[in-house]
Amino acid sequence: SLARWLVSPQHPLTARVAVNRYWQHYFGTGLVVTADDFGRQGAWPSHTQLLDNLAVAFVESGWDMKAMHRKIVNSATYRQSSGVGAAAYAIDPANRLLARGPRTRLPAEQIRDNALAIAGLLSTKFGGQSVYPPQPEGILEEKGQLQYHPAWVTSSGENRYRRGLYVYWKRMHLYPSLATFGASTRERCTVKRPMSNTPLQALVLLNDPVFVEAARNFGRQILLYAGPGTEERIDYALTRCVGRPATPEEKSRYAQFVHEQTERFTADPKRAAEWIDSETITSSETPLAPQAAWTLLAATLLNLDETISKP
Repeated sequence: SLARWLVSPQHPLTARVAVNRYWQHYFGTGLVVTADDFGRQGAWPSHTQLLDNLAVAFVESGWDMKAMHRKIVNSATYRQSSGVGAAAYAIDPANRLLARGPRTRLPAEQIRDNALAIAGLLSTKFGGQSVYPPQPEGILEEKGQLQYHPAWVTSSGENRYRRGLYVYWKRMHLYPSLATFGASTRERCTVKRPMSNTPLQALVLLNDPVFVEAARNFGRQILLYAGPGTEERIDYALTRCVGRPATPEEKSRYAQFVHEQTERFTADPKRAAEWIDSETITSSETPLAPQAAWTLLAATLLNLDETISKP
């Protein structure tokens, strides 16, 4: 029937929808903005010939998804710098003309994965059962989920640091930090996740147990591997987070921040100990106050918009 033919792999519209979805993954917006509506009521493609050529290449490759992903990420369009001047931004703020590279926030799962990777904690184990990272206490009771899921037993060891892909997913109880960054509950199909910026997201990055643990380990790595100098450590830390060394202004600001926090923690050793785990305290020769100060800087860097965005 006509309906079956329209949704079959042989129909050219299927290839265009798939290519548009891949493009949206890398650029934040598809060549067709209305990714959930390719009908007459939807938006016209920004680059019609490009969409058609990619769709044809996709079909001719035997519907090779990996080849299509490789084709997009190796293109000169994707590999452009995301930097833009004020005049160019005024002309094309949404980058529909593709004059610059994409700069979008990472998906919810990857924000957590990214922090764990920077801290040297992320597990690369493949496959297996769902894992249960730390989450706020009492949330099951608050959402009335105890009859369906009596207890949330936090995973230990390597499972504590598995990728977000493996986090236990419950439609009526989505893992809080993933929900804060717009992950779908999977109660219905979602073509594109909503992208919002809220104060709660910054609070998650600073206070969520997963990110606090990542900051502690990241702070320890800064002290262990970055050399003795303050500027060396700042360069090391920022390169780990955003892939570039610090600018002179950033070095000055971050050095001042570390100095101020060191003085504050020197006057309050109890508060300093709260920022550092027991393993660090017992194994490091660095005084308590500097350890806490660099841990706090690590938490600050993990909270940067540049850290959680694709450059």
